[in-house]
Amino acid sequence: MLRPIRLLVLALLAGPVLIWAQTSPELASILQRLDRLEQQNQELMAEVKALRAELAQSKPATATPATATPATETVAVEAPSTETPSASPLTPQERLDIQEHRIDEQAQTKVEASQKFPIRLTGMALFNAFTDSRQNGGVDYPLIAAPTGPARAGATLRQTILGLEFLGPQTVWGGKVSGSAYMDFFTGSTTRDQYLRLRTASMQIDWKTRSVMAGLEKPIFNPREPSSLAQVGVSPLTGAGNLWLWLPQVRVEQDLTFGSRSGLRAQMGVVETREIGPYSASNFTGSVEAARPGLEGRYDFYRKIDDDRRIEIAPGFHASTTHVDGFSVPSNLFSMDWFANPWRRLEFTGAFFSGQNVANLGTGGIRQGYLIYGQRARPIHSRGGWGQLTLHTTNRLDFHFFTGQEDDRNSELTAGSIGKNLLFGGNLYYRLAPNVIVSLETTQVRTVYLGSGVLLNNHYDLALAYMF
Repeated sequence: MLRPIRLLVLALLAGPVLIWAQTSPELASILQRLDRLEQQNQELMAEVKALRAELAQSKPATATPATATPATETVAVEAPSTETPSASPLTPQERLDIQEHRIDEQAQTKVEASQKFPIRLTGMALFNAFTDSRQNGGVDYPLIAAPTGPARAGATLRQTILGLEFLGPQTVWGGKVSGSAYMDFFTGSTTRDQYLRLRTASMQIDWKTRSVMAGLEKPIFNPREPSSLAQVGVSPLTGAGNLWLWLPQVRVEQDLTFGSRSGLRAQMGVVETREIGPYSASNFTGSVEAARPGLEGRYDFYRKIDDDRRIEIAPGFHASTTHVDGFSVPSNLFSMDWFANPWRRLEFTGAFFSGQNVANLGTGGIRQGYLIYGQRARPIHSRGGWGQLTLHTTNRLDFHFFTGQEDDRNSELTAGSIGKNLLFGGNLYYRLAPNVIVSLETTQVRTVYLGSGVLLNNHYDLALAYMF
């Protein structure tokens, strides 16, 4: 009995030894692989740390001003590069680390909308220092020469503009959604008592040759404006030929092409007018509907001379009716605007209108839309316009020379009314930097009062604009 037991014990003791003898080469191979992986990981981590150190050193070098030494500029350009033949290829882990690093930087600076679509902050910080001669009416930038008002001077930042621009997703039939909203601080009683005011806002869907817009914008028939940093709270040449008043509207635009260089941009829409009562010479004491619907259109014919030069001519119209004290007073006009730069350094642009009862479209200090005599309401006929000549002398310096007027029919006015309002002047824009402009402007407004003659006001303005 003892011999079989001894054999069993010896077999049990020899089993692990035999198993270890059979598996030891495989375990050794596994351990060697683990050692190699560990060594590779250490080398990889060292390379990643070195790459991050190079990235950290190259970032401030990129922001070096133009006065940096040539050696520094070379480092700023070449350090981030990984595509040169002499550079060692990046491993997947290194590329992943770089992408994570860039994502972290963007997450610290981006503005994100709640719906995850792009949104951009834009606008202009604008400082104005100005002086006015007499007959300024006590305002910063007189639209008419008033009978009262001593010479005055001042400074303001209330024409600063803040804006948001956004891009949305694709919508029905592949259309692209976009929009904007712009505000300023032009309302308020004093320079330190200003309120945020909505200027314009729009939402638009664009297809390949068609678009639909709803928002608050200039009249459809008059999209152009003179160039000025002195008069921004209201459009330049308000009351002197520029019918600018921002109106709620819905419009449709269709583009047609006639070959590779010519075409037509047709716009039609419905607007909401802002009705203004008759001027002070009227004895009217009744009521007027504050807003009325109107129909507007504009048809822009264009011809491209080359990539930098073109000619545009655009006829347009407005039609609405003012309801006042039981009367219906027509408001309609025909317009024409244009743009031409036959030479690259010279531009000529402007607009013209002729119609009746146009005060609801933004005639500034004139506001002579209609007159009520007892049981009659009669629209005031007006015509006017403006023009601007722009000279691009250098990449930094531009000159603008402009003039405009509004002329109401004298036979439909009473003594003391404004028969004509004329403004002319000019300015220069000098770019201190691509987004920083200093401007000097001088203008003179001449207002003709029936029965009292002509009054003058001179305005001088120094503006500094930072666009962002």
